[in-house]
Amino acid sequence: MTDAGGADADSVDVSRETPPPHAAGVFSTRLSVVEQFASILASDGVTRGLIGPREVPRLWDRHILNSAVVEPRVPQGSTVADVGSGAGLPGLVWAIARPDLDVTLIEPLLRRTVFLDEVIETLGLDNVTVVRARAEDVHDVFDVVTARAVAPLDKLGRWCMPLVRPGGVLLALKGRAAQDELTASTATLHRLGATSIVVATYENGDVPTTVVEVTK
Repeated sequence: MTDAGGADADSVDVSRETPPPHAAGVFSTRLSVVEQFASILASDGVTRGLIGPREVPRLWDRHILNSAVVEPRVPQGSTVADVGSGAGLPGLVWAIARPDLDVTLIEPLLRRTVFLDEVIETLGLDNVTVVRARAEDVHDVFDVVTARAVAPLDKLGRWCMPLVRPGGVLLALKGRAAQDELTASTATLHRLGATSIVVATYENGDVPTTVVEVTK
């Protein structure tokens, strides 16, 4: 099998990586559950095309902890929508770390929603729902809407802001180009109801997580 980058999955070691020491501080009593999720991503996630084989050696820092460090920004008891959830990043990571959250994973591709449903059952999570749909076809509203590596901020705003309740927030996990994307999309976000837009950085070892936080 070959991933989008052209690597042969059979040639890559997909054994489970040991979590870094600071993972215990992030996940506390839920560490064993997220370790199980990491193991699934490194095996089934690769063979089924959800994670590229070359991502396995950096699964914890670049993907799991990159997602997890943002969850303190999510208010207690929030309803959360993860748009374009893919392999469950960040939605499943937040749901594992925060049983108080009610998380909806929105994903249009069948093979991905099947994977997500199987992971939820395997991990015994009862605070997660999978919805097979495009964001534009979802008519519920949520306290927090998030997306990671889904689309440029201008397009992402058009998909996600209608799902954010008044007073809620869009947390768009972005990379180093976050400020440039924001400059190009600020007018669009304000037209969609943004009242406040902030670029925040969350520490995560050597690879901090940059988040565009858009309050509605």
